[in-house]
Amino acid sequence: MTKPLRWKRVLLKLSGEALMGSQTFGIDPTVVERIAKEIADAVALGAQVGVVVGGGNIFRGVAVAAKGGNRVTGDHMGMLATIMNSLTLADALRRVKVPARVLSAVPVPSICETFSQRVAERYMEDGDVIVFAGGTGNPFFTTDSGAALRAVEMKCDAFLKGTQVDGVYSEDPKVNPDAERYDALSYEEVIKRDLKVMDTTAIALARDNSVPVIVFSIHSPGSLVSVLQESGLYTVVGA
Repeated sequence: MTKPLRWKRVLLKLSGEALMGSQTFGIDPTVVERIAKEIADAVALGAQVGVVVGGGNIFRGVAVAAKGGNRVTGDHMGMLATIMNSLTLADALRRVKVPARVLSAVPVPSICETFSQRVAERYMEDGDVIVFAGGTGNPFFTTDSGAALRAVEMKCDAFLKGTQVDGVYSEDPKVNPDAERYDALSYEEVIKRDLKVMDTTAIALARDNSVPVIVFSIHSPGSLVSVLQESGLYTVVGA
């Protein structure tokens, strides 16, 4: 008998780094295909999944900063990378027979935006995966913040951060194998220890609206379903 899902409506934030895998430039198609399969497995068990895709690191970090370009140019190029990444993930989802639709992750307080949100919720309830292109083009409003706001607006059970490690650590586990991994962590502890989880504004948005932030490895086979079933390795960042 399949273990029931603890969190059923979730928003998953995927950074550009997660989609790059071990590459130093661009996204790794095999990584994208594997992530699409992870999402498909969760949807097959009844999960309603939205995915906010980042991408600014690809151009900002490599093509802009290295050339001495300014931050605004980097952010705008990052928006383009985000759209490219989102379309690639949506295509990979469709290839594994999961309907996927690409929308914007940037919340705008207007009638049109409210309609878009309602449409996204209805699609998710019907089993479609919503891929939100997350680039904001705004250095003061990050993709993490936009994703957290989306998770709150759509009344998600949890806000998932898919990374390359299985949770939050006291220091980089690739540098120090003895680094401590946290099972649960408060928002205040994240700030006090200066832990690199995600934008602290995003964590505050989620915390203040009772949406847990769950950090886990999207690269570990079966990780998404196991986290949704509370049987995997992850860190919950709460109040």
